Amino acid sequence: MAMIWVRRSRAIAQSLNYKYGILGVMSQAQEERCHSFQHLHASSSTHSLVSACKYSTTINVSDKRLKSTVALKHLDSTEFASDSDDEQVLDFPGGKVSYTSEMRFISESPEKRIPCYRVLDDSGEIIHGSDVKEVNKKVAVKMYNNMVTLEMMDNIFYEAQRQGRISFYVTSKGEEAISIASAAALSSHDYILPQYREPGVLLWRGFTIQEFANQLFGNRADYGKGRQMPIHYGSNKHNYITISSPIATQLPQAVGVAYSLKMDKKDACVVTFTGDGGTSEGDFHAALNFAAVMDAPVIFICRNNGWAISTNVSEQFRSDGVVVKGQAYGIRSIRVDGNDALAVYSAIHFARKMAINEQRPVLVEALTYRVGHHSTSDDSTKYRPVDEIEYWKSARNPASRFRNWIESNGWWNDTEETELRSSLKKQLLQAVQAAEKTEKPPLADMFSDVYDVPPSNLRAQENQLRETIKKYPQDYPSDVPV
Repeated sequence: MAMIWVRRSRAIAQSLNYKYGILGVMSQAQEERCHSFQHLHASSSTHSLVSACKYSTTINVSDKRLKSTVALKHLDSTEFASDSDDEQVLDFPGGKVSYTSEMRFISESPEKRIPCYRVLDDSGEIIHGSDVKEVNKKVAVKMYNNMVTLEMMDNIFYEAQRQGRISFYVTSKGEEAISIASAAALSSHDYILPQYREPGVLLWRGFTIQEFANQLFGNRADYGKGRQMPIHYGSNKHNYITISSPIATQLPQAVGVAYSLKMDKKDACVVTFTGDGGTSEGDFHAALNFAAVMDAPVIFICRNNGWAISTNVSEQFRSDGVVVKGQAYGIRSIRVDGNDALAVYSAIHFARKMAINEQRPVLVEALTYRVGHHSTSDDSTKYRPVDEIEYWKSARNPASRFRNWIESNGWWNDTEETELRSSLKKQLLQAVQAAEKTEKPPLADMFSDVYDVPPSNLRAQENQLRETIKKYPQDYPSDVPV
């Protein structure tokens, strides 16, 4: 018994020394981590707070706090000494695991949901004591300008589709803050692998209204030469990888791009977006595991807007949203209010620092709501209450919320609002007219840009198509040059 007591005492002493230092007091860094957790998650239970201070390296929001502790990849078995029936541990690959004779299953869900980080309250006022990255007037006004621009682009281009002038369109209504605020927090050197509700990133980086219109109309000025569906934007100049339709395929690709940046020691990261529906794809899980194992500097941003087309999130997964999935794969994660532009900006700013400085992936779940239909091929009123849509459209509007904040700072007023909207409407209508009048790409572009020297089967296909056009000229679009 004496020997067992001595051995247990030594284990306890080692554990106390690890946690509190030789003198039995917390180090400054540990105090800061615990204080930060209390501040960000004041609503959490005491048990959760203690657990977080023991084991978590929470996302903190000051440069000083960003210096995370050494990752506990190999947990000290003494941490669990009090739960163990003896002093033996399983020296398993990846870290030592203590034994216990108590049968205990891990709970399928925590008692409380992960809290959502926000900075602005519903009326657009700064919440007292918020951890926030300071935004100057120039950046803030540009963010709001871009949100209004995106809102009006959606209105004009959506109507153009309804008039039959373009074939397809997807709006970003209700989600403008996510793409624009995240873009504002990034560097132009960072690569973007988007889904299809991130035109705000391109807008921020200088993609013009005319360039958007050219892509939608698939004319000769379209960088994709009319070979992509509308809204499948891409720009080599802006490090914005062309959108592809299959859901979530961009996620593992983003990890590969990020790992290449890491190998080249670039001062940049990769940011990739997906919706909540994308997390139900296998590519999402493969990407997170790939990123975690390879320590790739990639930020996964999930726009959890509650609906994957007509499928509610409650029918997709039983977990507490998406943020908890990051922890399962060993990825630092945070849940943020996606309708709070200032909170998104702050979270992505510090997530980028972590990704680059610490060479690690980060998962950000942005809670928002898709106010518009999934696309022009959808009628969301068939599966969502109209009152619910109207509530999010008015009471939770991200642009209105952010406008209240910049107005309270004296950076915006009604006159500037009227002038902005009037100017944008003229620009958009002119862009639509110009794009519509611009000639379509020639037929030969359909077969170019894949091979240096086209193979015989591709040449045969082109010849066959040209013969068909000669035979049935009435069925071929007259505005596409042969």
